[in-house]
Amino acid sequence: MEGMFAPGFLGTRAPFFMDIVTLIVVLLPFLVVLAIFFARRKKRKLHRASQLFLYIFSLLVVGYFEYGVRVGGGFEAFAKGSSLSKSFLFEFLLMHIGISLVTVVWWTKTIISGQKAYDDDTLSGKLFAAHRRDGLLSTVGIALTSLTGVWVYLFLFVY
Repeated sequence: MEGMFAPGFLGTRAPFFMDIVTLIVVLLPFLVVLAIFFARRKKRKLHRASQLFLYIFSLLVVGYFEYGVRVGGGFEAFAKGSSLSKSFLFEFLLMHIGISLVTVVWWTKTIISGQKAYDDDTLSGKLFAAHRRDGLLSTVGIALTSLTGVWVYLFLFVY
């Protein structure tokens, strides 16, 4: 795990693991939209598999990120290199975490309800409309999490 703290590849002060996580976070909303595109094309098995993969992969990435932050000294250690005030960084980080937590709870609900409806072959009518709405809200949350995550990265390692 030593390599995760090597210098990153994006040309900032960030360690390698932060660059990897940031790259994944930037790509995630686009991959989720691609998975939604599968559903719109009536490729429900592919939609289900890709959403489930992205969900599980995202949770693993968050685990990798959390491990790196803890071993790397926590928020304080990463905030030292920033020219921005720690109070601003902390408040922005709290907002990002809040958006992230709401998003993961909503995405979990969407995955579970969609899986149940898929298994029962009942994803139609009102249930379909609700799943579609929940999926849209999950996607908006993922996009906001991505956007605020990129800003946290920039605030910590560029500014």
